[in-house]
Amino acid sequence: MANLVYKRLFKLALAALLAGCASEPVPHHVEYPKNTRQQSKIPPTRYPSNQHIQKYPNSYGRSPYSSSYGSSGLTGTYANSFAVKSFIQHMVNKHGFSEAYLNRLFSQANRLDSVIRLESPAPSTGPSKPRLGSWTRYRNKFLTDAHISNGVEFWRNNADAIKQASVTYGVDPEYIVGIIGVETYFGKNFGKTCIFDALTTLSFDTYRRSDYFKSELENFLLMTRDEGFDPRQPQGSWAGAMGYGQFMPSSFRKLAVDFNHDGRRDLWHPKDAVGSVAHYFSRSGWQLRNPVAIPSSPANDSTVIELSTYEGNEFWRIYPNFKVIKKYNNSNKYAMAVHQLAQAIKQRYKQEYAGNVGYLTN
Repeated sequence: MANLVYKRLFKLALAALLAGCASEPVPHHVEYPKNTRQQSKIPPTRYPSNQHIQKYPNSYGRSPYSSSYGSSGLTGTYANSFAVKSFIQHMVNKHGFSEAYLNRLFSQANRLDSVIRLESPAPSTGPSKPRLGSWTRYRNKFLTDAHISNGVEFWRNNADAIKQASVTYGVDPEYIVGIIGVETYFGKNFGKTCIFDALTTLSFDTYRRSDYFKSELENFLLMTRDEGFDPRQPQGSWAGAMGYGQFMPSSFRKLAVDFNHDGRRDLWHPKDAVGSVAHYFSRSGWQLRNPVAIPSSPANDSTVIELSTYEGNEFWRIYPNFKVIKKYNNSNKYAMAVHQLAQAIKQRYKQEYAGNVGYLTN
């Protein structure tokens, strides 16, 4: 009888492990500069089902990372991949993972053709040409009434956490909100790609930045072990970014914080996300209540940038805080979008909730 119960429990646990994530990624450019992005027309289901990430269950009292987690070889898509087998050995030798556990995990990995296409675009057929109005088009994606209204709502719903993060880390609150607005439209566009599948594909089926993605895959597996996540459950961008602030796994491990003090770092939870974005800015050198960018005249000066609009070029003098935003995404247009969205949300928030924003003023 005991053996029958054990077998049934084993089948249930194995079925849970085999459950995969959505295999079609959202084309979401967050962790390196791109001039354009697309948002999913259907907001992704919050991970998972509007609740916090679930802890990875132990199997019959044994850790899934231990050497007692059964034994099996590598099968599936990557069964004959020397690179995957070498990576598994690296994780075993350097970090003490169970080889059997990683074999079982990578046996379920899916190669995502759509991720390969996004990481390996067709080569240009001619010289690049200046794109008239590129800043106007980029700006119009984020400086919309919907973005501003949703930003005010996000701020209102998370006012205590945002104020606390601002005070704790010395970061102006509107920029915490602005980053989250540009990255995920305040949690409405987390991305629906299985992070494990995406990083495995990028590490072993692309070439341009495969070493970078192998490092992120290594950090991802360490992150899931540290935080107790099932590696096949977290979903995010096609390039492996996660949560409200779209942190890559290496940034998660270094900079994510348990801001709601529930014993775990969960970037799909708004309070942890708010604290983590503020911590990211603080560690990058943010200067509280210092300028970010102001309109300028043309100048042969490295602190003046030029942005193309349909009406002509704009010139902006940028300050150290602008460069801090660029550490999040190394693009002038990205940093300017965060800056202008942050200011627009702050202005409307002050108008609607004037009695609650004393901490915003100098």
